Amino acid sequence: MTSREKINQVFEEMGKVVVGHEKLTNRLLIGLFTGGHVLLEGVPGLAKTLSVNTLSKILKLDFHRIQFTPDLLPADLIGTMIYSRKSDDFEVKKGPVFANIILADEVNRAPAKVQSALLEAMQEKQVTIGDFTYPLDKPFLVLATQNPVEQEGTFPLPEAQVDRFMLKVFVDYLNKEQELEVMRKMSNMDFNYQPRAILDKEDIFKIRKEINDITISETLEKYIIELIFATRKPGDYGLREEARYVQFGASPRASINLNLASKVLAYLDGRDYVLPEDIKEIAPDVLNHRIMLNYEAEADGITTMQVIDTILRRVAIGR
Repeated sequence: MTSREKINQVFEEMGKVVVGHEKLTNRLLIGLFTGGHVLLEGVPGLAKTLSVNTLSKILKLDFHRIQFTPDLLPADLIGTMIYSRKSDDFEVKKGPVFANIILADEVNRAPAKVQSALLEAMQEKQVTIGDFTYPLDKPFLVLATQNPVEQEGTFPLPEAQVDRFMLKVFVDYLNKEQELEVMRKMSNMDFNYQPRAILDKEDIFKIRKEINDITISETLEKYIIELIFATRKPGDYGLREEARYVQFGASPRASINLNLASKVLAYLDGRDYVLPEDIKEIAPDVLNHRIMLNYEAEADGITTMQVIDTILRRVAIGR
């Protein structure tokens, strides 16, 4: 069975449990196939956790779910040193972060110390306990969910940590037909479908090599750079209104991740080359958490998504 056939089966298995979230599945696979962490934001009850749990059953990988709470400690995440009477010495007890896939559920409900502990694991793919550093197994992927920051009991994530997420995906409500299907399916108390395990480590590494062979033209590479620079200095691109509102633009990680994510979109679409549409489709998910607006934008009701939409419309390819 080819890699593409297995990927089609992944979408089929996800659809048997999670209704109406094909885009969400697509973004989770982009993270998986690039090693990029994904942050899912939405109000409670929109199947964020269910989606990640379902995907974990389809993958033959080690999976741990960590429920983030205000009283969570760094040791609860990465582990700690415990005294052993048998050896008369301290031994390492590894925490749940030692897995291939981590579901950091409601990640913005934990305090700053826990966020810092997660930051090292996300960026360095390693964990420090006591005087020793332990590498994490490959592949390693953090799939985090968070509630909107306006909700009670949430802690805004530090900008440095948010930037470590390749994608930030907003999960919205379903339409009426999809919600009707969910209601009928979940109202059946006998419903307990268990997805089949399809992809293992070898499959994922093979797919990553195939994605490396996806070509992107020099024109589109330069287009990505122009988009990123337009978030930093909108005025240079004739975007005078946006220049009033943008405090900080996207970091260099944005150009790297936009390139990678565009290649995966092309791959999932069955192509071996990137189209401009691939870049425009994934750009909002790559950029929305990397652009910081000022207070004037908040006062005028301007959102990051509006700024990104204007940039995508106004920055021309081959500029």
